[in-house]
Amino acid sequence: MKTETWKTAEVAFLATLMVIIGVFALSVWKVSAFNHVQHYETISGAELFSSENSQPQGVSVKIIPRSSTWTKLFDIRHEGLTEHNYRAYIYDFNVSNNTRDEVSNFSYKLTFDRDVFLLSAWNGAVEVHQKIAGGEIVEIIPDLREFVSGDYSLRTVTFDGETLIYMKAGESVVYIPSSSRNAMEVPIRPHEGTMPGFIMYTEIGKSIEGSSLELEYTFHKPLNREPLFWVAVSGLSVWFVALVIFVITSAQIKKYKERHERDNKIINESIETFTGFIDAKDSYTNGHSKRVAVYTRQIAAELGYEGEELDHIYYIALLHDCGKIGVPDKILGKPHRLNDEEYEIIKRHTICGSEILSSFKSLASAGEGALYHHERYDGNGYPNGTAGEDIPFIARIICVADAFDAMNTNRVYREKLTKESIMNEIEKNKGQQFDPEIADVMLRLLRENKIDMDIVNKYNQTI
Repeated sequence: MKTETWKTAEVAFLATLMVIIGVFALSVWKVSAFNHVQHYETISGAELFSSENSQPQGVSVKIIPRSSTWTKLFDIRHEGLTEHNYRAYIYDFNVSNNTRDEVSNFSYKLTFDRDVFLLSAWNGAVEVHQKIAGGEIVEIIPDLREFVSGDYSLRTVTFDGETLIYMKAGESVVYIPSSSRNAMEVPIRPHEGTMPGFIMYTEIGKSIEGSSLELEYTFHKPLNREPLFWVAVSGLSVWFVALVIFVITSAQIKKYKERHERDNKIINESIETFTGFIDAKDSYTNGHSKRVAVYTRQIAAELGYEGEELDHIYYIALLHDCGKIGVPDKILGKPHRLNDEEYEIIKRHTICGSEILSSFKSLASAGEGALYHHERYDGNGYPNGTAGEDIPFIARIICVADAFDAMNTNRVYREKLTKESIMNEIEKNKGQQFDPEIADVMLRLLRENKIDMDIVNKYNQTI
């Protein structure tokens, strides 16, 4: 059967685990939400082509033009031009990941501010947007290096055996990176980059620095980059260590309790066996020691005692009459009232009991119950005439329990008293024979029917 401590611990551990799982779930949700966000940036021409050595943040794109000596004559309007008017440029698009997170994917859209002719691109696909007859043509070319004009409806021109895609001002291309093993443009690892490029012809003396670029990208943040994840991991580690410690400690406590209960059982059985010998000497009070011990424990529990302290009180009460072992049987078993000499002899059982228990060192105050349980609160008891608070507390409890059992059992010279008569006697003797506080506790237990009036039948009923 689980103790309250176990139940409380189970609830605490379960509640803590649920909180840790909640924190972990929150970290997973935060990372997932972050990774699904589409980030957008628009970069102006001046910024795109800036050669300043700045420290960019986030994901950045820089266009690095490499000029060449290739020139061509593009007489688009058939004006009869005779000199080359367009030059080829290689444009490297340096896409940099300046963050601690991986860029899982990206694309960028370059909108031209003037007419250009696209020749080639690497390594990914190119989505071409051209405006024709008030509409728009959109074609995706997987590899511009292998472009075949007949396969597409795009506007193209052919000069000197080369077919180029003719892009007018305001039209755009979208670069879609390749994740193939050869290209590996995505994902981009933290603080790394990739450099796709275009080859295009622009008018000699002109540039595309007025063009704009729209960058779109998503991140992939690993779960171990989320602080809440480590809070959950740390919490789970502490929780697991605490659980192991609790289980080990509980097992040790359980063994200790089992050993303690076994020892208590041995002690209890030993004491009960000993007191059984004593009670057997007095046929009129057989079972008296056990009953007084039960009543004493009930009173002490009502006063707030518990655990080992309550067990000790019970054992002391069991032994309160042990001194009777030194009283002659003819006096204990006398069927009539004792004379004065016999009464003095039987009164010595308190001192005898105290002397017997003086060597019982493992049960603190064992001798007090035996020595003082016949002392009266008003000082008229025996053997010393000790009064009031000077009488040990355990002896004052036993005094009430002992008197109650005497009134609740049959004697040769009278029948046992009724419950009402017993309560009247206890009430009348408050402050005289009995400690008033303890007497009130006993009266309350009797009023609330917490004292078993028939307990005498359970422990060797006499006469």
